[in-house]
Amino acid sequence: MTSQWCTPRGQSLLGLLELLLLASFCQNEELVCRQIGAVERPQLSKDGDILLGGIFSFHSKWKDKWNTYKQKPPPLQCTSLNFRGFQFAQAMLFAIDEINNSTNLLPGILLGYKIYDACASIARSVRVALALANGNQVESSLKGPCPKPAQVQAIMGETASSPCMAIATVIGPFHIPLVSKRNGYEYAHFATCACLSDKNKYPSFLRTIPSDHYQSRALAQLVKYFGWTWVGAIRTNDDYGNNGMATFIETAEELGICVEYSVAVFRTDPLDKIRQIIDIIKASTSRVIVAFMANKDMDVLLSEMSQHNLTGYQWVGSESWISDSHTAAMDVHHILDGAVGLSIPKAHVTGMKEFILDVKQLNSSSKELFREFWEALFDCKFRNLASTTTENQRECSGHEDLAGVKNSFTYMSLMPIFYNIYKGVYAVAHALHDILSCNNTCNKTTELDPFMILQRIQRSQFKTKEGDEVYFNENGDPPAKYEIINWQPTENGFMDFVTVGLYDASLPADRQLTLQTTTFTWAQNSEQVPVSVCSEKCPPGTRKVLQKGKPVCCYDCLRCADGEISNNTALLTAASLLGTCLTAVVMFIFFRYRQTPIVRANNSELSFLLLFSLTLCFLCSLTFIGRPSGWSCMLRHTAFGITFVLCISCVLGKTMVVLMAFRATLPGSNVMKWFGPAQQRLCVLGFTLIQVIICILWLSISPPSPNKNFDVAKDRIILECALGSAVGFWSVLGYIGLLAMFCFILAFLARKLPDNFNEAKFITFSMLIFCAVWVTFIPAYVSSPGKFSVAVEIFAILSSSFGLLICIFIPKCYIILLKPERNTRRNLMGKEAPTH
Repeated sequence: MTSQWCTPRGQSLLGLLELLLLASFCQNEELVCRQIGAVERPQLSKDGDILLGGIFSFHSKWKDKWNTYKQKPPPLQCTSLNFRGFQFAQAMLFAIDEINNSTNLLPGILLGYKIYDACASIARSVRVALALANGNQVESSLKGPCPKPAQVQAIMGETASSPCMAIATVIGPFHIPLVSKRNGYEYAHFATCACLSDKNKYPSFLRTIPSDHYQSRALAQLVKYFGWTWVGAIRTNDDYGNNGMATFIETAEELGICVEYSVAVFRTDPLDKIRQIIDIIKASTSRVIVAFMANKDMDVLLSEMSQHNLTGYQWVGSESWISDSHTAAMDVHHILDGAVGLSIPKAHVTGMKEFILDVKQLNSSSKELFREFWEALFDCKFRNLASTTTENQRECSGHEDLAGVKNSFTYMSLMPIFYNIYKGVYAVAHALHDILSCNNTCNKTTELDPFMILQRIQRSQFKTKEGDEVYFNENGDPPAKYEIINWQPTENGFMDFVTVGLYDASLPADRQLTLQTTTFTWAQNSEQVPVSVCSEKCPPGTRKVLQKGKPVCCYDCLRCADGEISNNTALLTAASLLGTCLTAVVMFIFFRYRQTPIVRANNSELSFLLLFSLTLCFLCSLTFIGRPSGWSCMLRHTAFGITFVLCISCVLGKTMVVLMAFRATLPGSNVMKWFGPAQQRLCVLGFTLIQVIICILWLSISPPSPNKNFDVAKDRIILECALGSAVGFWSVLGYIGLLAMFCFILAFLARKLPDNFNEAKFITFSMLIFCAVWVTFIPAYVSSPGKFSVAVEIFAILSSSFGLLICIFIPKCYIILLKPERNTRRNLMGKEAPTH
């Protein structure tokens, strides 16, 4: 990097004296700029009104030097040309060229660039980032006053997570926007680490590829979708792999997935360590392996697995290797056949492919780099370097044609990544367009500030010429969207990456993952979805016993002891459905004979509403049956509370109608005027609304939720619903009890009123049964452990519902169907003499 020091002219003092007098001389003498260290010259550059920086890896390795610390270390010597780095640079130049030729975006402004080679080195990435930050202006003159550095206004950053973290840390205090996407080939793990979303650590970092937080959760959902509850996990041993796998395991545990083993690997690990991982895979019982790995690390592991013929496993991969054609080409033993994973959505940008393949334009920027690139691309040597040409290596003419070349440069498999670079450049351009108040022309006198540009980029929202919307969230991340791809071998021996689904994190949780399962190919070309569980589901008549020292997914199925039953719910379900059917039959009878006096008496509207509420009471018991979930736990108690209050409110309304009707027969009474049909409906609505409010408060403050009860028995886990707020639960029950007691008292007072068919008698008896059931329920519920408390509650619901149905409606059905002669108005009013 370049440093600028201020020293007094004409002074030759040395050592400590020079340092002590430095400040005083600087104040009185003329200042000059002195450069410490060599200038970092960009590999590609072009002047412009506004400069953008770029950091890409044109080389993927470097020669290690042994530092003696006795002399200045030589510059880093980069080796192993990386074609993908050139493709990324070309994508950036394509976007800049489009913007410079546009009349709508930054009209009259010429964008220039400075692009450096990072050589896949973290140290060099930091060095060239500082070179972009200070501008290297002193390279033109070492005399004269120190100029203000001409910073680049934004940097298209190194694409791996670890280098990006280093660069973002260094340039963060300068607030220079660092926009990253992903890298391929050598650094295929890309700047996707969720840690880079921390704006306190990396305030100026933005990216056009989603955070791994979403990818990790999507992989866990994908594994859950196929019912794989027992998996192995392998990760790259760096920020990308460790953070990504940690999020995957956390999400997997939430979804009930167990990880049998989790191991880390890096491409430079000794062979013994990689073989240890192979042994772990062989000894495992899981048949699904989740690999959150960089493609180079996957290539190293794949090479060793090929030596052991480690086939038959279903692989689930992160986007860094799952769509890499080089990894697929290496898999000659078909170890990864049928692999599934996430990939950046496919993209097409008009003109980009042709621009990237037009490599001759590199010659005008850097002849030395162009020469090295050309020789590697066409496997030849130029004449002046013929002395180093091998025996079988031809001489370069400079007119070679790419049409006959097939390598990683001509293969456009990373077009989605090129598109991310393209979008990053356009995001900066749109921010500059707003700052410079561009309309027909731009205000070139506006002083640019990187912090202002950073803020505008974070708020920018635009559409590309392909119609895709680009924006960043508060963490500088784009919306998370992935394609789900499946490795399917073709007849000619190549691997086809088939899109079989989509994942969109912006949608509701139940709609984020969509799959077309009919188009899948699985491991070993199987058409059946692989099975990977630690223990098969226990059949009826058995119970689960956890295996000591194993995750909860591993258990034994033991026969139930005498006097115990398994979780077979057929009896309770049958009782609930029987009650529902009986209620429906009664409702049909009442509707069929709705014009008869016995149905019309005592408000037939309330009778039908009561039958409807009884149907809901029978059905709500079904929510207590089965494995507890978040929605079922909240639904079961609230549905029960509201439906029973609706039911009791209808009974209470019918009881009050009986009392008011008798009062209305007294001379001068107009009481029915104040308790007509409208008032009865309002009464039912008001009583029910109070219960609704209680339930809303309960769910808002502390709702019921699924819980694993380890306390009831040491050898089993009881899945139950925790009440959340005990006050809320007992408030719901208490309100039902209060209405039932009030209804019982009124019905008891009206039981001897002089009607031949006094409904209050049947209501009194039904309320007596109802109250008896729920009074005995309280001690039984409190003293019943685990699953028996649920059975007690279901029994109470069904018993009280059957009591109301039988006591109130069966006598009426008996008269309607078997004693129609008693179904007259005179008989109901007690004006007919009984027949003998």
